[in-house]
Amino acid sequence: MVEIRLVPVTGANRALVASLELAPGQIDFVASNAESLDEARSDRDARPRAVMAGDRVVGFLMYEAPRDDDEARIYRFMIDRSSQGKGYGKAALREVLGEIRALGHVRHVSICYEPENEAARQLYRAAGFVEEGLDEDGEMIADLILAAGDR
Repeated sequence: MVEIRLVPVTGANRALVASLELAPGQIDFVASNAESLDEARSDRDARPRAVMAGDRVVGFLMYEAPRDDDEARIYRFMIDRSSQGKGYGKAALREVLGEIRALGHVRHVSICYEPENEAARQLYRAAGFVEEGLDEDGEMIADLILAAGDR
């Protein structure tokens, strides 16, 4: 399998990230990458990352982990429709959790997703996230507590 790594979104890869697409049945599950990148420009806590498989951009995720908070929030996560079903999502989730753990101050990670998004539910559950219920926007909130040895 190709190694998956996360890299910051820069001027050099921004257009590639913005051009990634979801499958038609997934479009309502995640904000567009272009919208997310615009949001990141005005949110100093946002950490946008391109998901790389070798030298190809195959996905995008964004999270925040403010220094004054022990919670990190992954609030964008997608793999391009042409790259789904290859284990990239699982590998990217493992990579971002490793990046978050390495920050040293985070005790738990939350993620939100549409309740109908069964693929996301299964991915996050397999990684140890526990569903906590719906937020005010009707999205499912799931939380992962990082063990002390993980931080």
